[in-house]
Amino acid sequence: MVSDNSLVDWRQQDIGIAERPVLSQVRLNIQAGERVAVLGESGVGKSTLLDALRQSLGEQVAWCPQHAGLVPTLSVLHNVYMGRLNEYSWWLNVWRLLFPGQRLSSDISQLLKPLNLQECLHQRAESLSGGQQQRCNIARALYQNKAVFVGDEPVSALDEHQADAVLNLICERHQTVIVALHDVELARRHCSRIIGLREGRVAFDAPVAELNDRGIRQLYQ
Repeated sequence: MVSDNSLVDWRQQDIGIAERPVLSQVRLNIQAGERVAVLGESGVGKSTLLDALRQSLGEQVAWCPQHAGLVPTLSVLHNVYMGRLNEYSWWLNVWRLLFPGQRLSSDISQLLKPLNLQECLHQRAESLSGGQQQRCNIARALYQNKAVFVGDEPVSALDEHQADAVLNLICERHQTVIVALHDVELARRHCSRIIGLREGRVAFDAPVAELNDRGIRQLYQ
């Protein structure tokens, strides 16, 4: 039986691009309030799974893609604001992009503080380091103020200390978190459940407390 708290419930579903399955026989149920990490080698289908989840959950999702897709010539302020363009009329968006005003600047500056980006508020995105661009990408997702955060390797360019802090922030601000990670220990510390992908299938899907190192190592053999 599927709980009323269920966000996603898939059974025997192939997931792919242009009718070419990347993942087969996907059986997945995600409940509101869960912290889920997706692990597996590069190319195994993590991005495909997350994109399918994003589309399935629609407007509930704050989406943080692996490639930031920032507008290089615009400031950090403008790039973060673009996370909510769909909420306002085109003319209001144009006005705010041209004349952001003190209130908008202050709101985004406050959002940037825990990401250590507040000093970069008016810098162009192209002037940022790789790690700063990734944090700007995360800030844009946080600014959407959604219940569910779906992130594809959102902290891959950050050191361990920064990654811990950013994942804590993401978990604090969202009811449900689903992230692809490359660091197993980060997954153990910040998530309650791990989905392991191998050879186009879900190899395991279990609470962190029930997983052993051998099971996780098999994903990367």
